[in-house]
Amino acid sequence: MSVEFKDYYETLGVPRDATTADIKKAFRKLARKYHPDVAEDKQTAEAKFKEINEANEVLTDPEKRKKYDTLGADWQNAGSYGPPPGRQSSGQPNAQEFNFGGTGFSDFFEQYFSGASRYGFPETGFGPDVQAGPRDRRGSDVEGDILVTLEEAMHGATRPLSLQMTDPQTGKSEIQSFQVRIPPGILDGKRIRVPGQGEPGRGSAPAGDLYLRVRHAAHPDFSTQGSDLYHELNVTPWEAVLGAEISVPTLDGNVKLRLQPGTENGQQLRVRGRGLPKGKTGERGDFYAVIAVQLPSKINDEERELWQKLRDKSNFNPRSA
Repeated sequence: MSVEFKDYYETLGVPRDATTADIKKAFRKLARKYHPDVAEDKQTAEAKFKEINEANEVLTDPEKRKKYDTLGADWQNAGSYGPPPGRQSSGQPNAQEFNFGGTGFSDFFEQYFSGASRYGFPETGFGPDVQAGPRDRRGSDVEGDILVTLEEAMHGATRPLSLQMTDPQTGKSEIQSFQVRIPPGILDGKRIRVPGQGEPGRGSAPAGDLYLRVRHAAHPDFSTQGSDLYHELNVTPWEAVLGAEISVPTLDGNVKLRLQPGTENGQQLRVRGRGLPKGKTGERGDFYAVIAVQLPSKINDEERELWQKLRDKSNFNPRSA
């Protein structure tokens, strides 16, 4: 299967020598524009949101970016790319090839940065508790990635997926279509097991299972650590010094936070129970607003005069012992 090359730099609108900070900034700007919750054309926005998430996933990961830059060194002169040698992980030269549909990642990403992999029981082995004849063999398990938005992780969702299996010797393909339930509170890096949706078994032996590694889609406003949500809260110097009451977004509505006078840069304000659900317990993680004091990049003459007055009158010296 050949796939079309994806120019991730073009997707994010950044040069090929862009820094990681530049890439993250470009992603946040586009993500706010195309996030399905705020865009008018939700269907188009959802597709674009997945594209920029995929580009961000590759370009902000040093190893993935290095691999991508090596692969795309001559991208202008290349029309399409086939799967790299040895992308199956079963160790069998004639192992079936697997391609997903509906995971949120493109074919290009699946081929080079994820790749549905076959693993599990060897050709001559059987799964536990499987009683089968000499010509029967349990199907191998299959593993791949699935992109899950934080909204899906918060509320749960059901996604239609497909898995295409191709025999490299005969070229014959078989497509399985099914529904996958994403449970509320699913954590980044966890796997979702879909019983019986792996490689078909031989004879009377059962099919293998499908395991989907959850990848939380990057969000323009939030990040996760376990079940906890984090939000970088930009504040002005005077809000940090004098204190303020600020409306802060969370995944299920705004909350008002009170900054105490003298709030420091990097300080974390916690709101209990506003993170992701913790399984079936009914409990939720916490929400953290991380203070980021911002300075104005441009000031007018009147503002400059006020800053100068503050400098002349203030006794504050951060370098004093």
